[in-house]
Amino acid sequence: MTKKFRAAVVGYGNIGHYTVEALEAAPDFEIAGIIRRQGDKDKPLELTPYDVVDDIQKLKDVDVCILCTPTRSCPEYAAKYVAMGYNTVDSFDIHTSILDYRTQQMENCKKAGKVSVISAGWDPGSDSIVRVLMQSLAPKGLTYTNFGPGMSMGHSVCVRSKKGVKNALSVTIPLGEGIHRRMVYVELEDGATLEEVTAEIKADPYFAHDETHVFAVPSVDDVRDMGHGENLVRKGVSGKTPNQHLEFNMSINNPALTAQVFVNVARASFRLQPGCYTMPEIPVIDMLPGTREEIVATLV
Repeated sequence: MTKKFRAAVVGYGNIGHYTVEALEAAPDFEIAGIIRRQGDKDKPLELTPYDVVDDIQKLKDVDVCILCTPTRSCPEYAAKYVAMGYNTVDSFDIHTSILDYRTQQMENCKKAGKVSVISAGWDPGSDSIVRVLMQSLAPKGLTYTNFGPGMSMGHSVCVRSKKGVKNALSVTIPLGEGIHRRMVYVELEDGATLEEVTAEIKADPYFAHDETHVFAVPSVDDVRDMGHGENLVRKGVSGKTPNQHLEFNMSINNPALTAQVFVNVARASFRLQPGCYTMPEIPVIDMLPGTREEIVATLV
């Protein structure tokens, strides 16, 4: 029997929960354990079969760490775990900082002889592959990525980190041609004012370039919906022929799709040379279980 890859899930919020489910469904993975700050204190019932710890060194035979952590902590965790001898995957989603992160982590990975796959959600991530493919098919032209309507996990996590915010939900509304509106719903802590919280949110790079509206609500859970979607369009020129119109649409459960991508790129990480990669740099065929010959025979 082929040995299964052993994955440690780092963090157990929305994405961590769905990552456990995606790993349970994968034929070639097993869960080495879950790492969270409180360890096994108040251990969720669904994690009963697994080791839940506060330190990765308490787990056995880990092959890859799946970082289900806030975006801004991903570089720190990736550097730490690669130095300890583990592959890592994450969904770092600050687009303007991806290249710098890749450059820094590339050095860490080559020094340790390990692999990191970064910015591996659905955008950046699988959408990045689609954008590269579309541009290759129509090299001259424009691509528009229209998100939503739906919950943005990265933006929601960002808002929850702000002083005075107990809980938050950020919903993305597409306005067309890659322009978006952010609708933010917050539960305020005692003593916090909506004006102060709104100012801090709008000043954050996550929101600074979009139209943003912030509303106070009694309960974020009452308005939460995991659904999201997108419409990705390119209109351009193939050779010398204009008016080539390419389109990709999806309607999804946001954290569930991110978790599936995590498992896919974790698998691919064992087929790569040491280094740091984004998803367009990885052969898509290596994200599927099975041999290349099996996949070519059924999907090509």
